[in-house]
Amino acid sequence: MNEQPPQNHESLLAVFDREMREHARPDGPGVRVERTGDVVRQAGAAHDWNGVVWSSPDLDAVRADAAIAAQVAHCVERGYDEFEWKLYAHDRPADLGARLLAAGFEAEDPETLLVAPVADLPTEVVLPDGIRLRTVRDEADVELMALAHEQAFGADRTRLRHQVLARLKEDPDHFVGVLAMAGDEPVSSARMELYGGTGFAGLWGGGTVQEWRGRGVYRALVAFRARIAAERGFRYLQVDATEQSRPILQRLGFTVLGTTTPYLYRPTS
Repeated sequence: MNEQPPQNHESLLAVFDREMREHARPDGPGVRVERTGDVVRQAGAAHDWNGVVWSSPDLDAVRADAAIAAQVAHCVERGYDEFEWKLYAHDRPADLGARLLAAGFEAEDPETLLVAPVADLPTEVVLPDGIRLRTVRDEADVELMALAHEQAFGADRTRLRHQVLARLKEDPDHFVGVLAMAGDEPVSSARMELYGGTGFAGLWGGGTVQEWRGRGVYRALVAFRARIAAERGFRYLQVDATEQSRPILQRLGFTVLGTTTPYLYRPTS
C-alpha cells in the first residue's frame, strides 16, 4: 500500500476499474461477489445492494444482450424487488445504456465518479459553530444516522438502517459512520467503506439538512473520513457524487474520472 499512486486520469481509472470493479469485494456481511460470463455482480438477500459492478471491456452487442438477459433472469430467480446495473460512461458497447432500457431497466440520475490520493487531501476538521462530530457506535446512533439521511435526501431510511446495523455488528473494521450533531439533532451523516485488499476507501452519504447547507459541514465530514483512511493506510478515496457535492470535492483535490448511472430493474408483480 505504500507505492506512489498514479496521478493521471487514465491510470487512476485503470486502477479503479481493476480493484473496485473487476475484483470487487462484497460491501457487507452475507453478500458475495460473483463473476459470471462477461459480468461481475454482487448477490445477497433482498435488503442488500444487488447488481452488476463490472462488465467486460470488449463486450459486443450480442454478448451484451445475452449478459443483460442473464441478469434479468437472475433477478427474477432470486426474487429481488430491485436489481441494479451500475453503468460507467466508458463501458462498452457504447449503446449499453440503450440496451438496458430496451430490456426493461430504468435509468436513474447520473453521478460523477471522483477519486483522490488520500495523501493529497486536507484532513483538518473545521466545524461551524454549534456542530460537533461523533462516530456511529450503536443502534441509537444508527437511528440518528438514518434520520439525517432521510431528511437530507428525502429517501426512505429502511435499507440504510439495516445495512449499517449489519456492518456494525458483523464487520465493524471495514466501516466508519459519522454523525454531525447540532445539540441533540442530527443534521448530517456520512459513512466510509474500507475495502480490504484494495487501496480504496469509498465515501458515501454526506447529506446535510437544508438549514445547515453551505456552512462547511460536508467538507468537515470529508476531512474526518480522509484522516481515518490515511491512518489505516488506504491510498485513495472514491466518491459517486451528485452535482451538489461535485464542486466541493474538486476544490478539495478530487479528480473527475467520468460518470456512473444506475440502471434499475424492478420485476413486475
